[in-house]
Amino acid sequence: MPPERNADFVYYMEDVLDLYHEPYDENRPVVCFDESSKALRGHESEPLPAKPGAVARVGHRYERNGKERIHLATEPLTGWVNVEITERRRTIEFIDRMVELADDHYPDADCIRVVVDQLNTHNPAGFYQFFPPDQAQAYLDRFEFHYVPKKGSWLNMAEIELNVLKRQCLDRRIYHAATLRSEVAAWQEHRNAADRLIDWQFTTDDARIKLRRLYPIEINEDQQVLG
Repeated sequence: MPPERNADFVYYMEDVLDLYHEPYDENRPVVCFDESSKALRGHESEPLPAKPGAVARVGHRYERNGKERIHLATEPLTGWVNVEITERRRTIEFIDRMVELADDHYPDADCIRVVVDQLNTHNPAGFYQFFPPDQAQAYLDRFEFHYVPKKGSWLNMAEIELNVLKRQCLDRRIYHAATLRSEVAAWQEHRNAADRLIDWQFTTDDARIKLRRLYPIEINEDQQVLG
């Protein structure tokens, strides 16, 4: 959590919380985007399988095989999730993911509202690095970026899906990048078929009560509810 009385944190937090409680609009989808990584590691010696009276055993020593970056986008109000695996995490990978949202996943949307962390690579100006000005502006006209506050990544609902991915698919050693991609693709297919929506309950009114120490001007609970 940030220090007390942090106007910057409050500004970004309330912006995201208000966005989360807007009604579903297929022409203006809300998509949460976040990134993580997976270290590729293999067993130095073959694990011993489980047998009657003994659990499976895995050696502590392992072989390193680099690291892959995980880029996850999810639309909480529909349950849709998409994961891409890359070797690096730079501005160009972020722009590639945004272009995929615009061209492949939401080609008919009037505006794609994207919730992201305040990383230096999550910079909309990157469109001008990789596209001519008219094309960059055309893409930017279709996006609206909402940033979670620094030290407030818990406000990005993509973290929920990343945690599910890690728990259900990545909680073991994977040595080859190709294996990682196929396993994640299978998880993604299963996750999308399940239609599991994210029911976000925390509101701006809740924040003004439960996190009132963050607000520069002290307010009481009656003021919180009136907003």
